Amino acid sequence: MPLHKGPDRPDDRPLSVNPFYGEANPVGDMAEAPPQHRLPNRPMSPSTAYQLVHDELMLDGNSRLNLATFVTTWMEPQAQVLMAECRDKNMIDKDEYPRTAELERRCVAMLADLWHAPDPSAAVGCSTTGSSEACMLAGMALKRRWSKRNTGGRPNLVMGVNVQVCWEKFCNFWEVEARLVPMEGERYHLDPQAAVELCDENTIGVVGILGSTFDGSYEPVADLCAALDAFQERTGLDIPVHVDGASGAMVAPFVDEDLAWDFRLPRVASINTSGHKYGLVYPGVGWALWRDREALPEELVFRVNYLGGDMPTFALNFSRPGAQVVAQYYSFLRLGREGYRAVQQASRDVATRLASDIEALGDFRLLTRGDQLPVFAFTTAPDVKAYDVFDVSRRLREHGWLVPAYTFPPNREDLSVLRVVCRNGFSEDLATLLLEDLKRLLPELRRQSHPLGRDAGQATAFHH
Repeated sequence: MPLHKGPDRPDDRPLSVNPFYGEANPVGDMAEAPPQHRLPNRPMSPSTAYQLVHDELMLDGNSRLNLATFVTTWMEPQAQVLMAECRDKNMIDKDEYPRTAELERRCVAMLADLWHAPDPSAAVGCSTTGSSEACMLAGMALKRRWSKRNTGGRPNLVMGVNVQVCWEKFCNFWEVEARLVPMEGERYHLDPQAAVELCDENTIGVVGILGSTFDGSYEPVADLCAALDAFQERTGLDIPVHVDGASGAMVAPFVDEDLAWDFRLPRVASINTSGHKYGLVYPGVGWALWRDREALPEELVFRVNYLGGDMPTFALNFSRPGAQVVAQYYSFLRLGREGYRAVQQASRDVATRLASDIEALGDFRLLTRGDQLPVFAFTTAPDVKAYDVFDVSRRLREHGWLVPAYTFPPNREDLSVLRVVCRNGFSEDLATLLLEDLKRLLPELRRQSHPLGRDAGQATAFHH
């Protein structure tokens, strides 16, 4: 999350509330505007406090129209009721809330089965606040396993330059060298052979991304494992693979069942996913699973009392609500395999149809088509000179659509794209409305004499 500093100006913006929301005498709550950067001196009525906060939040974007985020923006009312009932339960208190802990255990077992663990009963896993924490835990396990055979060198982790920023944080925080495979030409993610060439005796593991945030494409995890198998035959070095399936690990099992990317591949030691992305739960919940107990060093696991017995835990965070874990279990029960398949296929159908319709406009070139993750990236066609992707993003925002525009990392900094994430709740109807708004904007954009430019600091990769 961002770091914030103190106020850079005094509280000079008055705050007020509709007097009809006040108490019996509305004038009292209107008499003094509360400060913004220090605690008020006196309490105020709950209706007044609510209205002040509610009115300011109306200036936020509409989450349902946010096509930048992978995070779930809609759940059923029943799920929301369950979350409200569980928001006061601390997930870390296994002994006090044993049924919540049991639902977490069941979710881990369901994911182990879904991801083809050789023995689901032997797989180990846990819930997290999201994929970022899950990746940190997986990276810690990789480093600890490496340290047992370390000969004194500096550990390194091999991954594509397209990885989510949490992996850069892991390498920084845990003092691991990040060895990044750059993009080349029309290849926008990791190349297995290029990854292997960066490996040595100090490599703690290789990260494969099942669903790149840059363009929605799957990395070739099976090819990566095969390349590392050959590397082990030549060198004797056994390097594990972690699959960052933040999004794809909850898509591929349902709509790409024959794709080998998970524990079916013996070299895959661990997998993470975000329950709050295509797991269809509000933020924030993630999951980390290891193939077996050998893949998660025992010394990293803490033990807590649970129903008079022993409950192993592995986490960076401590207190967090149990609501999201309960909501994940609800979604698993509610949908089952067929339900998840229907939801993810519907999102993919929306993505592929919308991508084709945007390509048909003639002004844009597709990089991906939404046929892996329900996500696609596109840029302006070579002959479009009057505007760029940043102009398109800015103009769509005027209609309420949040469509990110950003530049790619090395070696494709020359490439700027737009990206559309199609989630559950982004329907065919909404996709049609987006397309119609884009069509209405194009005549004006085409009449520009040149792209209007943008602040380079505003162009981000939208890694969330």
